Amino acid sequence: MELSVGANQFFWKPEEWSVSYNALAAAPVDRVVLGELVCSKRLPFYQDRIPAAIETLLNAGKDVAVTSLALITLKRERKLSAELIEAGVEVEVNDLSMLAYLPVGVPFSVGPLVNVYNEGTLKWLAERGATSICLPPELPLDPVRMLAQLGRELGVAIEVWGHGRLPLAISGRCYHARLHGRTKDNCQFACEDDPDGLDVSTLEGQDFLAMNGVQTLSDSFACADHQIELLKELGIARLRLSPHTGDFAAVCGLYRDRIDGKIARGAVAEALEVMQPGIRLSDGFLTGASGAEWSGAMVKA
Repeated sequence: MELSVGANQFFWKPEEWSVSYNALAAAPVDRVVLGELVCSKRLPFYQDRIPAAIETLLNAGKDVAVTSLALITLKRERKLSAELIEAGVEVEVNDLSMLAYLPVGVPFSVGPLVNVYNEGTLKWLAERGATSICLPPELPLDPVRMLAQLGRELGVAIEVWGHGRLPLAISGRCYHARLHGRTKDNCQFACEDDPDGLDVSTLEGQDFLAMNGVQTLSDSFACADHQIELLKELGIARLRLSPHTGDFAAVCGLYRDRIDGKIARGAVAEALEVMQPGIRLSDGFLTGASGAEWSGAMVKA
C-alpha cells in the first residue's frame, strides 16, 4: 500500500508552507497533492512557490498532483481552475465543475470531497479519465470494499483517508470571518491564526467540530492505525494522510513503518498521542457506529 499526502487544508504562512513541502520530499510517501483546496483568497500568498515545490517533489521521485478548489463559485476561481492544467502535473478534482476545464482524454484523479458513493459514479469517472479516487472519508468499510473491487477491475487506484482532521463540509460563507464580526470579503484572513483549525464546542462545552474558514472539519483526528491489515486485504492502493502542524514528516514515517510491518498495531496511535498530547483520535467511519468513535479506546479498556 502506498502513502499519499493530501492538499494542505489550512492557511499557513508562505515560509512554513515551503518548509513543509521540502520536508515531504525526504519523507517516505509516494504521492503528494498540493495547491489550494479550501479558499481561493489564500492562494496569492504562496502561489509563486508552487512550481518550485512541484519540481522539488518530482526530483525526489514523488508522484505529484495539484488540487482544484472544493467549491468553485467566482469568475476568478473559474479562471484559476482553467489554468491548473498548466502546472504540468495531474489535476486532482475536488469539485466536479473542474471537469469542464479538463479536455476529454486527459487523465485526472478525484479527491475526497467528491461524493463517490456507488459503482455508477466510480465507473462514470473512470470512463471520463479518472486514474485514482480518494473515497469520501465518511464511507464505512462495506462500500469501501465494493468500490475497491470495482476500482481494481477498472484499473482505478482507490485511496482511503487515513490520518488527519476529516473534511466534513464546505460552505459559501466563512465561519472564521463571522466569528470575528467580519464579512467574507473583508475576512482579514482570520483563519491564519488557527493553523490546524479552530476547535468548536457545543453549548454544553463538549468538543464537537473544527472551523477552517469556509470548511467544517472533524474535531477528532482520523487514524487508520487499527485498520491497516484490513485495508490491505481489500486492495486499497493508497492511504491518504492530511498535513497538520508539527513534525508531519515523522507522522508519515510512522504510517510507512506500520504498513511495512515494522511496528505493531496501535504503535502509530500511541506515538501520535505523545507527539500531540490531548489529541482525540477516531476511526468510527471505517469500523464504528459513528464517525467520532475510536477503536483504540476499546483496546485500552
